[in-house]
Amino acid sequence: MRDLQHARLMWLKAVLFLVIGLVSATLLFAEIPHWRTAILLALGIWAFCRAYYFAFYVIQHYIDPEFRFSGLGSVLLHWLRRR
Repeated sequence: MRDLQHARLMWLKAVLFLVIGLVSATLLFAEIPHWRTAILLALGIWAFCRAYYFAFYVIQHYIDPEFRFSGLGSVLLHWLRRR
């Protein structure tokens, strides 16, 4: 699969990810409308965002500046090879 190179398609992809996230979070909260659900959902989203940041920014800029990651699969392979 080729890399996405058109700016409009990248924006469309970002918007679609946001729509998917908002719809799923809304449906989950609608199914279980409790303050605990909202807090756990917010914490889960925050934790996954931080893990994604770590996987791409922290590893590339601080841990191994020579390696360029192309996705979460390449992060996993890099981690397994280093072990």
